[in-house]
Amino acid sequence: MTESTIEIVHQNIHQRQSIGQLIAPAPNAEQLEMAFQAALTAPDHHRLKPTEFVVIPDDKREAFGELLSQALIDLGQTEAAQIERVKHHPFRAPLLVLALTRLKDHPKVPHFEQILSSGAAIQNFLLSLQAQGFSTMWRSGAVVESLYFKQALGISGDDLVSGIIYIGTAAKTIAPRAEIHTEAFVSQWNPSR
Repeated sequence: MTESTIEIVHQNIHQRQSIGQLIAPAPNAEQLEMAFQAALTAPDHHRLKPTEFVVIPDDKREAFGELLSQALIDLGQTEAAQIERVKHHPFRAPLLVLALTRLKDHPKVPHFEQILSSGAAIQNFLLSLQAQGFSTMWRSGAVVESLYFKQALGISGDDLVSGIIYIGTAAKTIAPRAEIHTEAFVSQWNPSR
């Protein structure tokens, strides 16, 4: 890898931010496939591939909003304004992709490793989309815990909806991320004797 390529990769990583206001265009099928390919190269002990992605087609966003509102009701939400508000969430971006983590029982791969693998896959997905010129917002919220929601997605109660990923183009220029000083987060291990 050349020095300029390394710099470009690091610049892409450092610039990644969640963007709340997303507009068209969204990635086309080829660009989305490139991001899925990147996602599925994440570290994955015994190659269990716990991460699955579900694309919400444009003509199904209204139905997905209804599902979100029913999931909130399932969780005990009674406030009408909140239930109505969540129906419009799928229209916050031109494309939505769900990230699911299907946990598998394996003697050498505990569930926490599979969850970490799924997080790494999602990060790869986000970084690939950003490298292609798109912006994203990775959301979850209480709705992802709803058994009603999980059943509607065809996963078990033990599996995870690891995120609802909103994808599009940033509606406005976002200020660069503040420089991160690593001193508070990195140390040298020094065993006591």
